[in-house]
Amino acid sequence: MNKWYLITIWLIVGISCLRAQNIEFSKDNFEDRAKLRDAMKEIKWGDQYYEMGGLTGYTKALYYYKNANSFNPDNIELNMKMAFCCLKAFHRTEALHYLEHARSLNGDYTPKIAWMKGKAYQFIIEPDSAITEYKRYFTLVKDTASSETVQKIEKKIEECEYIKELIKTPRNVKIENVGSIVNSRFAEYCPLISADESIMIFTSRRNNTTGGEIDPESGDYYEDLYITSRNDDGEWGNPQNMGEPVNTYYHDATVGLSPDGQELLIYNDDEGNGNIYRCELMGSEWSMPEKLNDNINSEHHEPSACFSFDGRTLYFVSDKPGGLGGRDIYFSKKDSEGNWGPAQNLGAPINTAGDEDAVFLHPDGVTLYFSSNGHKTVGGYDIFKASFEEGKWQQPQNIGYPLNTPDEDVFFVLSASGEHGYYASVRDDSYGSLDLYMVTFLKDSTIKEEEPNLTLLTGFIKDEDTQKPVEARIEIIDNEENMVVAVFRSNSKTGKYLVSLPSGKNYGINVSSENYLFHSENVDIKDTTGYQEVRKDIELKRMEVGKSIVLKNIFFDYDKATLKEESFAELEKLRKLLEEFESVQIEVSGHTDSRGNDDYNLKLSQQRATAVVMYLIDHGIDGSRLIAKGAGETQPIAPNENPDGSDNPEGRALNRRTEFKIISK
Repeated sequence: MNKWYLITIWLIVGISCLRAQNIEFSKDNFEDRAKLRDAMKEIKWGDQYYEMGGLTGYTKALYYYKNANSFNPDNIELNMKMAFCCLKAFHRTEALHYLEHARSLNGDYTPKIAWMKGKAYQFIIEPDSAITEYKRYFTLVKDTASSETVQKIEKKIEECEYIKELIKTPRNVKIENVGSIVNSRFAEYCPLISADESIMIFTSRRNNTTGGEIDPESGDYYEDLYITSRNDDGEWGNPQNMGEPVNTYYHDATVGLSPDGQELLIYNDDEGNGNIYRCELMGSEWSMPEKLNDNINSEHHEPSACFSFDGRTLYFVSDKPGGLGGRDIYFSKKDSEGNWGPAQNLGAPINTAGDEDAVFLHPDGVTLYFSSNGHKTVGGYDIFKASFEEGKWQQPQNIGYPLNTPDEDVFFVLSASGEHGYYASVRDDSYGSLDLYMVTFLKDSTIKEEEPNLTLLTGFIKDEDTQKPVEARIEIIDNEENMVVAVFRSNSKTGKYLVSLPSGKNYGINVSSENYLFHSENVDIKDTTGYQEVRKDIELKRMEVGKSIVLKNIFFDYDKATLKEESFAELEKLRKLLEEFESVQIEVSGHTDSRGNDDYNLKLSQQRATAVVMYLIDHGIDGSRLIAKGAGETQPIAPNENPDGSDNPEGRALNRRTEFKIISK
């Protein structure tokens, strides 16, 4: 017999003998019975946490299984359990190690090994390897596979093909951990931000949770809400547990935050199904959470919600019957008495036969972000974006890679500027399990970037004389429609206010507080304005003789004294003030810029002042309380010309004004 043939046979036999075989945890395989007892004890503890499930359960189970594995690394069942725990606890590369070892112990692939390897490769974004394993799985089960199983395999392969497509054109973003000051060894998730990114509220399961109790189902501490503020250098401060009454002894989680950060929606795990509550920032203290009415909360599950920019519409998620799929997005409008009206399903193309969740409406009022597993995804939930155009929601778009991954991508929020997004993820630089991350959308000169079309108006409202903060009511008026579109208030402790104004409208801003003259601003935002931040500090004047204010939303036809309809909302505010203070007498004065001759300007300004007075008289104000006075160009409040003699359009606009002054009380 050929000696080389014999050598080959001997090598094959030798390799076969060296191949590891499955070793059971039994007396026959353990000479040291004490070690066997220790190993079985570790497995027993691991099994208890394995059955518990959840991130904490699988993480703790993996710890005990590894202890048992140190006694016997060649047990198929234990390797499979460790691989499953690794998949659930975000250790996907490690899962592949245990799966490959289980395959070698078994001698070949089993359907379960092929399926789990496919998932592991998909999670670590090696789609070609994942497709190979999913196809292997199909080959192993095709003779007995149900139609549902075939569909599941096809969907997984479709997800892998889709991420290959998205990777070709990744989003130009930078993803950064928000840091160890905010993140901890515990899970942080569901971040909410004010429109200006000055505050962030999030959910965490830390050991300083209110009540200090542990959820018996998950082994984690109960969820609580935490809050942190951002300084001028962009650094987040040490998060504080929001405490009672926001947090209770059970699950309390973030849901939605108004753009100004003063109205908070929270989830409370009460009544066995969970409901949405609302609370309000009163100075520096949060009010007692109030459960939203039955048009929002039901006997089913409502896990997520958000406010519209004006606070008049609530978008929320529910799995109640009658939807298009499992969880759907609904909306409800606030009525004149402040109650939420009947909910309406947002319908297609937003909702699908799958699940939608984690809804967030951008402060521009027309861009919706949400998570879905019913639209085309790269695995599990992906984040989608949809725009409201021509009276309807457009087809949602996947926001792309690397924001979306084969993991569950949920709870994404975006700053008013569109520059920063925030979400929770597990990445290589995580401090614990889930951490909070900031996404910076980088500019690319070769691509026309989408920019939010809105103006963020912010500042502080103070007393003119004392400079102390004033809590004031802020009405946003659509001057063209002559209607109040939103009402906000400044913080009673700081005087800060923040208002989001979508582009394409002429807004009147009316600020009022008890015993003060109201203050008005005009913000005319063109469709093409894009994003801008306007800082405007406002000093309110006491209701005293000699005090005067400019009525910035009084408009006349060009070169005429005919009041435009856009003026009526402001005139109504003045009329109501005079009705409230019945003894007050005022002088209404008209002013022009320096164009035209003096006599003409004086005459025009007198006619305009008279037009305002006549409106008030026609609407029930005693004429004896009103004086009309034309000042022409004699009392400018800004230069009509620049120092070099050129025209100053901004100064001229300020000089063309209508004022009123209190002349007696």
